[in-house]
Parts: sequence; C-alpha cells; structure tokens
Amino acid sequence: MIARELLDRVVAAVGPDADQSELRRRFPGLSVTVCSDEDIPARLQAARETAAARFYYLDASGHCAGLTDAADSASGIVVGLIGESER
Repeated sequence: MIARELLDRVVAAVGPDADQSELRRRFPGLSVTVCSDEDIPARLQAARETAAARFYYLDASGHCAGLTDAADSASGIVVGLIGESER
C-alpha cells in the first residue's frame, strides 16, 4: 500500500530532471522507477500529475509487475517524466 502522504513526498521531490538513483536513496524500501511518460500507455490515468511528471502506482504482488490505479495494492511508484513537447 502506498499512503497518500508518501505519494505527496515523492511528488514534491520530483522535478524535470528527476534521477531514479536519488529518489531510491531518498525513499529507501520504496520501488521507484523513472521513465518517459511517453513509455506509459495513454489509456492509463495517473494517480497524480505535475508540470514535470505523471505518477503511477506499481503493483508487484503478482507474477509480473504492472501499473494499477489502486493505492491499496501498490508496492511502488512509477514516475513518467513529461517531455518538452507535452508541456
């Protein structure tokens, strides 16, 4: 489960040049993946959005990890950085 307060802290820590290693260091024990938002299927709705990124929940409880909209089953956060063309 990803608590709202944890998502808030991750969102506050992410800027346009977010670094996956730095986020993992700042949030030990949390699975954090940073990628281009263009790599996320357009049909998925972000849990949160800023000018720099969209944030998605990651559910790794099953055989394969996948994105989910349920904070209750989430075990990590995917940060989809928004490119200049999308701003």
